[in-house]
Amino acid sequence: MFLKVQLFFLTWRLYDKLYREKIKFNIKLKIKSLMIYHTLLRVALLLLLPASLTNSLADSTAGAGRPAPAEAAVYFISPVDGAIVTSPVLIQFGLKNMGIAPAGIQMPETGHHHLLINTPLPALNQPIPSDDKHRHFGKGQTEAGIELPPGEHRLQLLLGDFAHIPHTPPVMSEVITITVE
Repeated sequence: MFLKVQLFFLTWRLYDKLYREKIKFNIKLKIKSLMIYHTLLRVALLLLLPASLTNSLADSTAGAGRPAPAEAAVYFISPVDGAIVTSPVLIQFGLKNMGIAPAGIQMPETGHHHLLINTPLPALNQPIPSDDKHRHFGKGQTEAGIELPPGEHRLQLLLGDFAHIPHTPPVMSEVITITVE
């Protein structure tokens, strides 16, 4: 137990140092610091709490994303299905019956957009991957200019919660196909 307490205070001091250094910069770094804080706090709690409690905590946070209203919908405002466009492609996201909140901000019935490019849906009970095929808009953006190579592309929108996990039920658009000249 003594070792766990020491590890907790070491972790806390590390966070405190990171936070004090990053606070001097901009709001993006403040949000990252807050995310680091929550991660370190979870680690500290898992180290200090008895195993029976930590298992129930882990079970309650794993699996599905936050609840979404049954009537929630995400859709493409632009481009439309079958559009012939040039790169960069202006993609505008629409959302009904839910709100937009940046990643890391936990509010009921909110999320942020993820654009899937030429890829099937990811696992709906895990964070959405972040790569060239899974574009994250964690600042709460509702449109973006995306560079795409010439050819046909399949696009789909998927709303993720504060931790990038799709909601339950998932809030996703229909797949559209566009051609980039």
